[in-house]
Parts: sequence; C-alpha cells; structure tokens
Amino acid sequence: MTAVFRVGLVRLVSRATQSPNLLQAQTNALPAAFQQRCSISGKTMRGGPRVPKATPYPYKTKKYSVFNAFFDKTSKRFDENSKVICVEGPIAAGKSKFAKELAEELDMQYYPAVDLDLIYINSYGYDMRKLDPQLPPSCRSYDVRNFCLDPSHDLAAQFQIRMYMLRYSQYIDALQHILSTGQGVVLERSPYSDFVFMEAMFRQGYLSRGARSVYNELRQNTIGELLKPHLVIYLDLPVDAVKKQIKARNVDYEVQSKVFSDAYLSDLEQLYKQQYLKDISTHAELLIYDWTAGGETEVVVEDIERIDFDQFEADSHNKKMLDWRFPLEPEWCEARIKYCHEKPDLMNYFNVPRFDVPELVRSADDGKVWRDVWFNAPGMKYRPGYNADMGDEGLLTKTKMGINQGI
Repeated sequence: MTAVFRVGLVRLVSRATQSPNLLQAQTNALPAAFQQRCSISGKTMRGGPRVPKATPYPYKTKKYSVFNAFFDKTSKRFDENSKVICVEGPIAAGKSKFAKELAEELDMQYYPAVDLDLIYINSYGYDMRKLDPQLPPSCRSYDVRNFCLDPSHDLAAQFQIRMYMLRYSQYIDALQHILSTGQGVVLERSPYSDFVFMEAMFRQGYLSRGARSVYNELRQNTIGELLKPHLVIYLDLPVDAVKKQIKARNVDYEVQSKVFSDAYLSDLEQLYKQQYLKDISTHAELLIYDWTAGGETEVVVEDIERIDFDQFEADSHNKKMLDWRFPLEPEWCEARIKYCHEKPDLMNYFNVPRFDVPELVRSADDGKVWRDVWFNAPGMKYRPGYNADMGDEGLLTKTKMGINQGI
C-alpha cells in the first residue's frame, strides 16, 4: 500500500505543477520529451567534455523523496550518454584498464569491480580481518584470496552470496548516479553476470546443491528490481590466454590458486557465452571483442557511436531497452525515488529465511561472540561520525545519520 500511495502521489504532484495545455503537449510528444534516444558519443565526436543540461542533484548528501520530486524533475538532465554500460570478460582479461579508459572517453562515471574490502574495511580504514583470531571459524573472514587458496572451504558459499550482494548494491549506486546527474556509468561486471561464477563453482564442487538453491532464490527475489544495462561489452580470451595473463600479472594467490584450472575457466567461458550473453542480448546491445592481444579503446568507442539506440523506440513490441522506456516524467521520478531513497528496502530483499544449508548458518553461540567482537572494534561501536574514540567531534550537536546506508 505504501508503494501504491507513493506512486499515486508522485504522479499527482507532477500534474499539479503543470498546466493542462502543457500536459497535452507533452502527451503528444512523449518520445522526444521523456524517452532516451540517439547514440552514445565520445569526446572526439562531441568536441569536448560533457556539458550537463542541469546542475547534478547532490544525491549522496541529500535525500530524494516524493517531496523533492515536486521541485526537481529527472529527465531534464538526460542526454545521449545517459546510459549504463557493463564491461564483462574472464579473469585477467584487462577489464579494469579498458573500463577506465572507456569511461574517460565517454565522460561517464567509472565503477570498479567490487571486492570484500567493502565489508572488511570500515569507514575509518580499520581492517576487520584483524579480528579473526578472536572469532569462531564460522565467523571469520573469507575473501577472494581465501577462495583462490582454499575454494572448498565451508565459507565459499557465503563468499559468493556476498559478492552478489555487493554487485547488487553497487548497481543501485550506479542507477542513483545516472538518474540524479544524467551522467552515464561504466561498470566492471554487474549483478546480472554474477551467476556465472556461482554456477562454475557449483560445477567444480565448491558449492553444495543447497547453497546453489539459496543463491538462486536470492537472485530471483532481487534481480527484477533493477534496470538492465543499455550496452554490454565482452572482452573474450581463450582459456590458455587467460592462464598466461594470470601468470603475467603475478598476483601471488592467483598464481598459487587451486581454482584456475582448465575445467573451471572453461566452465566460466561456456556459462558466459551460452547463458549470460545470450540472455542479456534480448535487452541490451552487445559488443564482443577478441582481447587475446589486447585492443584499442578508441576502436570500441567508434563501434559504440555507430549503435542507434533510437531504433528500439520505434517498435513498441521490441523488448530491447524496455526497462528504460518511461513515457511520463512521474515514472522517471518514481524510479529515482526507488533507487535513491529506498535502497535499504531493496537490500532487505536479501533477507530470505533459509536455515536448511549448514554452511550458511551460524550457531547462536558463534553469533553472540561475533557481535561482541565485531561491534567493539575500532570505529564500530556507533554510526560513522559518532565514534569519539576515532576522533569524531561535535557529537552533541550532530543530527544527521547519513543516507543510503545500504552495503
């Protein structure tokens, strides 16, 4: 009921601020006024940096609710580069370097690949992994290093679920950014491709059937709340090339890893190509490049500029870009409220009550030890900004607790 009330109020507020003649004019010209169109353009084509149509909304420090929607509309900030681009590919393919260069050339916001540092390093820079000696085995840290060295550990299932949660959270942040500023985003991997790693882990026996079931239930419960990307770029490398790249970048736990076998890497390649890319291509545009010897970002940008995103608006039955077809301004504002103001609610969709998988369940005693240790660590007793022992000042006069306090 709350969601229905909010939707109705947003539309009512939007109509209340416009005259009948203006509403009629907008209705007769919906595609030009509210639907994303045109092709993405790089700096060379634009002749310089992006010039915002309107001042970006400070979404990181200011809430965007129904009341704010009364004064600040959404689509006025959009231009041809207000798009979501996801860069995908196998391990060590060079995604980070390419995604940074692509974001720079397209004047978009870059979002790097997530890792468990987002959980284990708190806002004061304290590494919570230092607490491991004080914690029971079921509550200790387990990140990508641990997975590479000991993939059959009971905590591997929790690790992959947390990686999905972090990618989901980051994707919401990206949607906040694009809807509040109009600036496009480039992400390195996304929650849509995360299942590829879960399935590969399951095939190699690193995840139990029960853990796979929990993951799939969580994904089914959450993924439909997001807006799919406009463009997916896949950097392709054969398995032999991937192994050479892993050896070349010489990360100790990757080189010594038991995980990156021919079987595991082949499973990743198969799942990417036969499932993820096939599925996402029904909504997003897809570009695939042989990246065995690397590639030129400028060439990719030229290919991106040739994509006519307008063609998908002409046919109302075409499912491509369907998530981004909001014909009315109130619908843009509703989506913005959802991702900017209601992120904690979206993250709550991960609270699926499943207690039938032992490796995902802590005992009450272990949980108590974890809480006592974790929330007495430096910077963890109170919310960020309210910990006097970490140097925070002015506690008696502070009133704000921050916004968007999801993962």
